[in-house]
Amino acid sequence: MTEGRERPAAPDSVRWVIRKLEQAGFETWAVGGVVRDALAGRRADADWDLATRARPEQVRGVFRRVVPIGLEHGTVGVLTRGEMYEVTTFRRDVETFGRRATVEFADNIDEDLARRDFTINAIAWHPLRREMRDPFGGADDLAAGILRTVGDAGTRFAEDFLRILRALRFAGRFALALEPETWSALCEHRQHLADLSPERVREELTKTLRSAHPSRALSLYAASGVLPILYPELARCLNGRGDGRLDSWSAALQMVDIVSRRYPLARLACLLGGIGVPSGDVGEELPPEERAGMRAAELMERLRYSRADTEGVSALVRAAAASPEIGAGPALRRWLHQTRQMDRRHLFRIWIARARLDTVLGARNPEPAVLSRWRAVRAELATHPPLTLADLALSGRDLIEMGMRPGPGFGAVLAHLLDLVLDDPALNRGPILAFRARLYVDARARASRTSEWPS
Repeated sequence: MTEGRERPAAPDSVRWVIRKLEQAGFETWAVGGVVRDALAGRRADADWDLATRARPEQVRGVFRRVVPIGLEHGTVGVLTRGEMYEVTTFRRDVETFGRRATVEFADNIDEDLARRDFTINAIAWHPLRREMRDPFGGADDLAAGILRTVGDAGTRFAEDFLRILRALRFAGRFALALEPETWSALCEHRQHLADLSPERVREELTKTLRSAHPSRALSLYAASGVLPILYPELARCLNGRGDGRLDSWSAALQMVDIVSRRYPLARLACLLGGIGVPSGDVGEELPPEERAGMRAAELMERLRYSRADTEGVSALVRAAAASPEIGAGPALRRWLHQTRQMDRRHLFRIWIARARLDTVLGARNPEPAVLSRWRAVRAELATHPPLTLADLALSGRDLIEMGMRPGPGFGAVLAHLLDLVLDDPALNRGPILAFRARLYVDARARASRTSEWPS
């Protein structure tokens, strides 16, 4: 029952690829996410993927410009003007054992669809004939708000345990209820998630954080028992408050939804922000923001995030725990100096999300005050104040030319000068800083009765 539902509007280049293959005698269909998203009435995030009866060498014979993306899997990239489309030969499973399933080429689209994970992903669309192929009722499941596997759920999850996380992500993204047998099998196999590679777990989390409402899928992580297996730090945030207030997990989920999907790292910082709460383990002597930053970094390192992302998010977690009361004038410039290595826009996005959450919970609306501070930050940055040693109008080379011998004292002198210009940027002029440097060194020499300056 798919009449009246939206079909994907195929670009001319996709229609050209299909037409060329079918003129050569090879049945070809559009498959995967782009078909599913169109039926769900959602903006398609997926690329156009095509499935064909043609073998890889036959696809290469039809088109002049191709890329051998994964010939062992039957996939060839076909280049058109400005686009590349993956064209994969129909396949069927012969033997399945996780990611190392043995497959062979098939001759029809139904066999290819039968090996897919969920019914909503087992739909094919023919843009030329405007024909839908839906042997497992995926379109009806979408309309009914149901997520179910193709065939036996336990078998499908055992073939690849990543499908458990995919199920939670799809259910969250499309607001679907997991069909009872699918949910039961998912929970039964959840322990095997510990065997997945960190990179695959990280990729699923990233995709979840890029969805419109990540809280839906992340709530299912908790409800299914997946959270303590993959993210025990976050599971400890489920403290089951009974006083009507949000626990740190629930608050984090609401903040994640408030931050735009365009900023997945800011969303990740919101998600990890509550893991510094006391839990009786190592690091309890540290302040909560330090515990949170440390554990956020440990979690991201475990998932093999890049060093830059790990340092950036852990810094955001630490900074976001503080109040946005950052002062003005010298206090503001010192704050800008301390936060010079983080994305301050992300930090304010987190603070604004917290302010909006506080408003929803009945607190006075703090968002205008946060926005006012952001405007103050932007205004101060527009003046290009000196915030780092590199911004000083006096360098280490200048100190040498003044007669100072290189050594540990250099750092102390430059740090003193930076402290001065953070208080008053007008002092950041070469002659003034040279004069102040001499005063500083002379004062230290008198205090210690030694001097690094030549007599």
